[in-house]
Amino acid sequence: MQIIENTTEFHLENRSAVALGKFDGIHLGHRLLLERVLGQKQRGLQTVVFTFDTPAASFFGGETKELSTREEKRAVFSRLGIDVLIEFPLNRDTAATEPADFVARYLAGQMRTAYLCAGPDISFGKGGAGDYALLEEYAGTYGYQVELIEKVRVDGEEVSSTRVRQAVRAGEMEKVTAMLGAPYRVSGKVVHGRQLGRKLGMPTANLLPDERKLLPPNGVYYSRAEIGEKTYRGISNVGYKPTVSEEKIMGVETYLYDFGGEVYDRDMTVELLAFRRAERAFASVEALQRQIETDVEAGRNFQ
Repeated sequence: MQIIENTTEFHLENRSAVALGKFDGIHLGHRLLLERVLGQKQRGLQTVVFTFDTPAASFFGGETKELSTREEKRAVFSRLGIDVLIEFPLNRDTAATEPADFVARYLAGQMRTAYLCAGPDISFGKGGAGDYALLEEYAGTYGYQVELIEKVRVDGEEVSSTRVRQAVRAGEMEKVTAMLGAPYRVSGKVVHGRQLGRKLGMPTANLLPDERKLLPPNGVYYSRAEIGEKTYRGISNVGYKPTVSEEKIMGVETYLYDFGGEVYDRDMTVELLAFRRAERAFASVEALQRQIETDVEAGRNFQ
């Protein structure tokens, strides 16, 4: 997958099928957009995802936490088979682009768009004034086909990044999985912890997520972990580990079932499947050990 970043000066050689959006969380609605675009390969079009390098909400002083980091988005797009990812710079100048100029210069000119799909809440250009109606208005002028992808519903409600974010913040991971079409993933490099788990006979892998990543409430979660090409069942603690550390560093600490290798300095992705219990401090290390043993046994029986 070709990645175009840190520039507004790019020119695609072939006609393109473009998915336009924020893609925060890459939920079921986003996946439908991507499916439509990938279907255009049979017409000989190259598939393009156009998104911004900085979430608009963060740029304009709103939400700063992300459901999907840039690296996580790239991994999904590449895995699905997208040809070109454009991470368009969002800054004072580009945010002031008139919507009509955006369509003419970038969509029609530089991307050579032949097919374009977007959701009903798409917005772009100065003041977010560009919308689906404007894309449709200029379709004939610039010779592209535009398709509106309606909202997907789960449990009778529209799926959106906002709704996914609310569910993550509530620790409702099964609901998050239903809206994303996949479990909520947290990625990072495994680092050395205080090795208390190893001393207790239950070694764990400590992952430090990107500080921009939105994490669910502190607590213990049933999980799965990907290391290299293999996946392991696990049980994870999200939080500060208050019994054993006074440092205020958020992490995801995972006990891996049926794993006997070395994980330090390796990349790992943890899927948080379901909430088990809230994080809390224990009166002693012994009390913590008894609780960990109970959690680990419960994880073995989790389906």
